[in-house]
Parts: sequence; C-alpha cells; structure tokens
Amino acid sequence: MLVAVPAVAAAPDKVVAAAVADKQRLSDNRKQDEGRHPAEVLAFAQVKRGSTVADLLAGNGYYAEMLADMVGPKGTVIPMNSPGFHKAETWAALLKAHPNMAPMVRPVNQMTLAPKSIDMIFTHLVYHDLYWESEKFKFPRIDVDPMLANWFSAVRPGGSVIVVDHVGPAGDTREVVEKLHRIDPAKVRADMERAGFVFDGDSDALRIKDDDHSKNVFDPAIRGKTDRFMMRFKKPA
Repeated sequence: MLVAVPAVAAAPDKVVAAAVADKQRLSDNRKQDEGRHPAEVLAFAQVKRGSTVADLLAGNGYYAEMLADMVGPKGTVIPMNSPGFHKAETWAALLKAHPNMAPMVRPVNQMTLAPKSIDMIFTHLVYHDLYWESEKFKFPRIDVDPMLANWFSAVRPGGSVIVVDHVGPAGDTREVVEKLHRIDPAKVRADMERAGFVFDGDSDALRIKDDDHSKNVFDPAIRGKTDRFMMRFKKPA
C-alpha cells in the first residue's frame, strides 16, 4: 500500500541543496565541497529557519555562509573567530552577501555566549582545538569545562550542539591533538555529557575505514580525506 508523504517532508533537503548551490558562496569555499560533503553535514545538523547559530572557529566562513542561507533573514549566524584567523577582507565580502551574520572576533578563551541566546552551536573540524594551544599562532590554552559550561548556559532548552571532527586514537587528549589534530569520539561524548548535554545521534556518512588514525590530518597523503565522525547533542527541554 502506498502512503502519501506530505510535501513538507522534502523541504529540509531542498533548503540544504539551495544553501550548497548558492552562487554567492566564495569560490575558495566551493573548492572544498568534494572533501567536506556539506549536504550530508547540514542535513545531519537539522538547522531550523529563524534560529540563531554560533559557528565555532568559522575560519573563512565555509559553513557560516551556508548556515546563513538556512536560518534565513529572521535568523542569525554568529561566526566565532580568534583575531589571528579572521581575514577582514574575506569577511567583508561574506557580510555583504549575508547581513544576518554577526561575527565575534576575540581570543578563543574569551568567546562567551549570553545565557539562552543560541539555538545551535556548530563545530566543524575544530572541537579538537579546545585541547590545542600554540604560541606561534597566538592560540591560548583553553579551560575546556568552563567553556562547555558556557555553551550549556547559552543554548536554549531543546537546542543542540553539532560536532564534526577527525577521528583520533584514545590517549592523552592534548598530546593526541598536538601531534595529530584529531580527537577520540568517546572523549567528545564524555565531555558533552559531563556538561549536561544529551547524546542525540551520530552518523557514519563521513567515515573512511582505510584512514590511518596515527597520521596528522595535514599530511598531504590524507589531507581532506580523513575519517570523520558526526555527533549531535541536545540540551534537555
């Protein structure tokens, strides 16, 4: 027996597809689509129209510009960047195309969000950086638990945190991150649950079984082709 499917069921896929296909996206960002699989990531994130999304360590706005399309004119995207990784000219172009962005540019250990101000915190290949520090790149050591406590305070009840990152081995997290720029998925889940978030699902869409987890993600042989996990966490309503 055939069952009628409401037309609205396809809407999220159409919104994702439109965001990925947006001709206003920066050409340098588009070039990374093959390795990053944005349609799969954004579908997993379940971004809602009109929501406020914080994009942690947004870099050159690869996801921020697509998120801005998805939340629409009544929504807001807060791209969060440390000063050393924020290119003013690039962001001037992004803001011209997406006036619903409100960048936060400050040292990473000072990135605090107001209570109950955010519907989603989106992190793409940067959660491991919470355990990284670099004098060269002026990236300070982060006290992770207080930062996650701020996330829990900032996310509205029922809101979510999305974590996409390179799969890493178990071990001392800071040592693994320093050497490989990867993180053990179990560590991420333990962190988030300790902060009060509830695990809401994961996806194998970006998994690559042949990836050598002992290699640095910037190794030319595997860069852009690493094994990655996706996890979604909710703040209890």
